Amino acid sequence: QVQLVESGGGLVQTGGSLRLSCAASGSINSLNTMGWYRQAPGKQRELVASMANSGTTNYADSAKGRFTISRDNAKNTVYLQMNSLKPEDTAVYYCNHRNWGGSYLILAGDYWGQGTQVTVSS
Repeated sequence: QVQLVESGGGLVQTGGSLRLSCAASGSINSLNTMGWYRQAPGKQRELVASMANSGTTNYADSAKGRFTISRDNAKNTVYLQMNSLKPEDTAVYYCNHRNWGGSYLILAGDYWGQGTQVTVSS
């Protein structure tokens, strides 16, 4: 099992910045991805960014050029640096950790944090 603890959400004005952090503990597979999803009320949860422990990243189009995902593998921690924030970024942001069973064809575990609120005011 994997436990995730998130921090860094808050209220910021348009154009401001926030840095989210998520620390994972428990059974971390050698092949894993960590990332951030977000969900606004009444809308589907969507991927913001993800990163494998190899360093490979994946970004939503809306995040490219503004957000940067990074990892500290020694701490099992993933970060999301969010710059040039817009009201459209307002959502609950969820940390995600996926364990893979030797390849990306075999999902061994899928874990979620409790979520942290990000609110961007006009």
